[in-house]
Amino acid sequence: MSGVEPSGAPLHVAGPEGPWDEVCERFESVGRAVVHTTWGEWLTAALLDPELRGLLGRDRPRYRQNPAAAGRLAFAVSRVVMKHTAAAVLYSTPTALDIAYLPGGQPTLRGFAGELWLSLAHTEELIVVAVSRRGPVGVDTESVTRRVSFEALHGQVCTPQEAELLAALPDDRRAARFLRLWTLKEAYTKALGQGMRRGFGTVGFRWDGDGHAVLADDSPAARAWSFTTSLVRDRYLVSEACNITGQVPGQVEDRLRDHPDALARMGPSSAQTVRSWGAWSPGRR
Repeated sequence: MSGVEPSGAPLHVAGPEGPWDEVCERFESVGRAVVHTTWGEWLTAALLDPELRGLLGRDRPRYRQNPAAAGRLAFAVSRVVMKHTAAAVLYSTPTALDIAYLPGGQPTLRGFAGELWLSLAHTEELIVVAVSRRGPVGVDTESVTRRVSFEALHGQVCTPQEAELLAALPDDRRAARFLRLWTLKEAYTKALGQGMRRGFGTVGFRWDGDGHAVLADDSPAARAWSFTTSLVRDRYLVSEACNITGQVPGQVEDRLRDHPDALARMGPSSAQTVRSWGAWSPGRR
């Protein structure tokens, strides 16, 4: 791992009460943490919180302008979860923090630039928040049941090398690997502060001999990035990209302890960290 410690599988936080001790321990140990929850788990507590207006802060106008009730609720809960997570690792109170957004949409805490980095992702009912004190971080999540057309989108998502290797795989494995690649690229571009403004086809990944995902660019700057992908709730892929500022460049902690193709069958246990595809080589089983 070249001095880079694994961040571990995302931690489940069932509500405002936590458990936050484990999140703080993870953050203190490796300098970053990823938490996951559902908006339904937090909904009642968030809506009944007398400090909801203060928790939303500058996000309150965006909350009120959302035309759909479900959209407003999901927006509010995601921001509440993000503030609680940041407050936990800072040993602060959520209402004392103020979230702002960089030009690319990346959330940041006012007064903590260069000290704490945030990322937020959500899909369906899942909410994922990442916090890091080591450098920029990005997370993305997608349901493993989502069907993304490789034929229609590989030109926008894949480099030519990635597309060639994926095209040689059976349909089910291709779909699973393509979705994972999508989440890795979105997590990485979010960490860069570019999001989907950066063409995914300009970012290449490869797989080392241990099955770890690394940037295809072998420059020192590229080797400073760490990537993980986990399966959460037996249903969602969660990918994290983190730049380990000031640390020795390292590889990825990205392990699956069961059969390499288990994800395609939705077989691993909840929140088990994924190493499901290893090196992309035609015919690999």
